[in-house]
Order: sequence, then structure tokens, then C-alpha cells
Amino acid sequence: MRRKEGTILPIEESILRVAVGSGTEFHGFDMAKQLQKVDSARRLTAHGTLYKALSRMEKAGLLASRWEDPQIAADEGRPLRRLYLITGAGEVALSRLDAAQQSHPRTQEGYATS
Repeated sequence: MRRKEGTILPIEESILRVAVGSGTEFHGFDMAKQLQKVDSARRLTAHGTLYKALSRMEKAGLLASRWEDPQIAADEGRPLRRLYLITGAGEVALSRLDAAQQSHPRTQEGYATS
């Protein structure tokens, strides 16, 4: 089943809320930890679920990403991280979501943003 364009899934809503709250770039593992704190991991069944959501959100223009400076990873002795940042479109989608939630109850399938 395909979802309507502009629909935000619950995990995507959570990612947007954490991203807005952080105000800075984040990487996937950090996002997973933040989601566990705020959502008790209800929506995060596996890291694969998170990374698929991040990819979808980037394709939709809600997030932008870049690879961190390789020297930072080398200095810290760890793999390179992909860093994400909420875009203006992501902030607008979250604002629309909030407005829609004030006028309509939540549904199980997701949230309309348009």
C-alpha cells in the first residue's frame, strides 16, 4: 500500500521533533538514542527502520545530509558518520502537522501535512 504524498509516518514525526529540538546536525545512532528517550523505542523496531526513514525523509526534502570530515572520524578512531539536519521544508511539514493535529485526531496510518 502506498501512502499519500505529504503524509508523515509516526517515526518520521518523531525524527522531525527530535531534530527541531536539537537544533544541530545529528547522526543516525545519536537519533536512535534520542528516540529511545522520548518515545521509549515504541516506533523504532530496528536501526534499519530508522535509516530507511532518514533516507525517505531526505528524498522528500525534509532532511539534508552530508558525510562528516574523515579526519574527525580518524582522530576518534571510528567509522565515518553521515550527519543530518532538518531543512526548512521539514520545519514547515512539522508546523503543518501540528496544525492538523490540533484540528483532527491522530490516526494509526500517519499524519496528513497538506
